[in-house]
Parts: sequence; structure tokens; C-alpha cells
Amino acid sequence: MPTAYTILFLLIILVALCTWLVPAGAYQYANEAPVAGTYHAVAQSPQGVGAVLKAAFSGFYDAVDVCVFILMVGGFLGVVMKTGAVDAGVGRIIQRLGGREKWLIPILMIAFGLGGTTYGMWEETMAFYPLLIPVFLAAGYDAVVGISVILLGAGAGIISSTVNPFATGIAAGFAGVSLGDGILLRAVQWIVFEGAAIWFVMAYAARVKRDPARSVVGVGAGKIQANMEETVEFTPKRRLIMVIFTLTFLIMIYGVIPFDEMGLPLPVLGWWFPELSALFLVSGVIIGVIDRMGEEAIAETYVAGCADLLGVALIIGISRGITVLMNDGQITGTILHWGERALSGAGPVSFVLLVYLLYLPLTVLIPSSSGLATLSVPVMAPLGRFAGVGGDLVVTAFQSASGLVNIITPTAAVVMGALALGHVPYDKWVKYVWKLILYFFLLTLAFLIIGVALG
Repeated sequence: MPTAYTILFLLIILVALCTWLVPAGAYQYANEAPVAGTYHAVAQSPQGVGAVLKAAFSGFYDAVDVCVFILMVGGFLGVVMKTGAVDAGVGRIIQRLGGREKWLIPILMIAFGLGGTTYGMWEETMAFYPLLIPVFLAAGYDAVVGISVILLGAGAGIISSTVNPFATGIAAGFAGVSLGDGILLRAVQWIVFEGAAIWFVMAYAARVKRDPARSVVGVGAGKIQANMEETVEFTPKRRLIMVIFTLTFLIMIYGVIPFDEMGLPLPVLGWWFPELSALFLVSGVIIGVIDRMGEEAIAETYVAGCADLLGVALIIGISRGITVLMNDGQITGTILHWGERALSGAGPVSFVLLVYLLYLPLTVLIPSSSGLATLSVPVMAPLGRFAGVGGDLVVTAFQSASGLVNIITPTAAVVMGALALGHVPYDKWVKYVWKLILYFFLLTLAFLIIGVALG
């Protein structure tokens, strides 16, 4: 199986070929949203060899905020790991659990699921992979379990987003409905999906624990290792470092939650990647000072930590380059228009199911949920009204498809970045997760049909 870089570059070449074959087109826009029925042909803008070579760099520039955030997290983790606090903390966790490590799986997945369903916790999860993968390796599982706890926990939450402002919020606004419309159905969906994900991961983890040969990658495979035979003393200084470490993540979570949009009377910080990058930079320096590192040692350790995650940052930039190439080639509007024509004249059930099925391939091409919502929901929602389908169900179909695809597609930067951190080949991940994807797909069809019946 080719590396993630090769897969993404092949997709870039494929999209470039499409810009020569797919007619160019665009919509008229009102308030930065395309208007249904306004699609028109524009001059063809085929992307040649030069555009292919520049696409990854253009994507990197376009995603520079995310990439810098990843590097800052890497530097922060580099400093923390050098203090030995994480090793000592992991050792203490394993000792305290005493054979009950399996309960970490549902507890952490519910936590990540709550983050996913409430504020779209996705890119932010990148900070947790280097922390949790060693914990599960030390507990006798494989890297796939560590990745699954984070990616599938948060992914199940995003599929059934209740008040996620970056998917549900944007889509609801363009659909002309309230964020609260359809929230009960989505809440039940989250309970079912999160439960299914937890059951799936725990069943796989139990098999690997009983028989390591059943691991899809091999227990302990990859460069991230955790050796608990030599325990590190959990000194008061290391306890303080772990407190600051934990506090940093809690501040990150609080800083990005839009409490005002959720109707909660709490101060809104409105932070995003620049502020979060600064948070991890400052926290890394503070932890270095507490550990009594010198100025030079802090700087060198931080830079080395950034280098450890440079590959992940590059994958994110290359992934974003696919969308940039589509936009530059003027084929995004055409693909959307084909969907608009295909869905016209359908009945309520067939319409909402077709919308869901249409969003599956669209998400592969446009993995950004906010970008896909901005481009498509203003077109899909008016079509739904003619079919007798409320805007809230269009939103549910959109976010369910977007969330489902983004836990398996190679164009999703978080998936490829997480697999790179865990050193899990992409084909192994597909082999492992395809059954859960099928469960989610069938459950979503059932929920959409129920939604039409209740509507």
C-alpha cells in the first residue's frame, strides 16, 4: 500500500485530470452562499502540471493555521515528554487500573464524543494521539485501539452533531432553520452511534488482548512505544507538570466552545488555531521552567518536538491542496449542480436518502464540513422544500454523511495525520473499520426515514 503522501498526490493528479474533462461552472452568490438555480457555465480552467506541483503548497498555505497548531502541539509534547511526567503518569494509570484498562475505552470515547457532538472536536484531537497511543500500547493493546478511542469517539459525535457550530450551525443557518430544529433526533442518534462505536472498539480490543496475533497491525507496532517495565517515579514536580498539562487541554476545550450559540450564560473566548497555538507554546515554556530546563534546552526540545509532527502537518497541507485545485479548476460548482439536477422531483423519503447518498462522494472531494455546508446546503435546502422535507433533515443528512466519510477517507487530514502518528497503514485502517462504517451507514438510513415519518 502506498504511503499517505503518495495516495494524496495521486488524488491531486486525478482531480487535475477532472478539470480537463468536467465542464467548468459556478453559482451566483448571496451573502457568500450559492443561490439555487443560478448555476452557469464559465470558462474552462484546466489545471496542468504546474498546478499539480503547486497544489500541495497552496493547500499548505491555505491550511497554515492548522499546520502551525500541529507543530506547536508537537513542541509542547516534546517538552512534556522530556520531563518524564507522562511516562510516570502512564505508569501510575496502569498500576491503578490493575487489569481494568478496558474501562478507559468507554470513558474516553464518551468524552471525545461529547466534544464532537457539541463543538465539532476534530482537528483538535490531533493533540491527543501522542498522549494516548502509548497508554494503550502499555496496556497490551495495539496502536489501532488508541487511534480508535479518539478518532471513532469524536467521529461518532460529529456524525450525530447536536449543536456543532462548524457543521450543524453553518448548515442550519444556510437551510433557514434553527440550530435546535431536529436536535432531539440528533441526540438520540448520538447515543446510538456512540454506543455502537464503543461496543466495536471494546470488542476488537478484547480480541487483541486475548490473542495479539489478531491485531491488524501487530501489538506494539510502530515507532511509538511504551515500556512499563521500568517505572518512572511520579514526583511532586511531575505531578505539577501533569496538572498544567491537563489544564492546558481543558483551557483549549473551553476556549473553542461557542457557549452563546448553545444558549449557555458562560463567557465566550472565541479562540481558534492562532490562540490555541499560543496556548501550547506558553504552556510548553512554563513546563520547561518548572522542570528547571535551561533556556537553550527548552528551545531545542521544543523545536525537536515540532519536527516530530512535521510529517503530520505536511499531510494536512497536501489534503487541503485537493480542495484548492478543485476550486481553481472551477469544477466544484459543476459537481454541485449535477447533484441539484439529480435530486429534483423526488419524494420525501427518496429525496432525503438521495441527499445523504450524494453527500458521501461530495465529502471525499470537499472534506471540510464548513466548506461543504457553505457550498451545498443553500442549494439542497430549497430543493427539500419542494419534496416536503424540512431543512433540519437536510442538515442531518449532510452532517451524517460528512462525519461518516471523514473517519475513513484519505482526503481527511485528521484521519491521515492520526494514522501517521500511530504508524498504522491506511489499508490496515480500512480493513479494521469498514464494518463499523457499514453499521453507521445503515443506522443513518433508518434515522433519516424516522425523521421523515415524524416530520
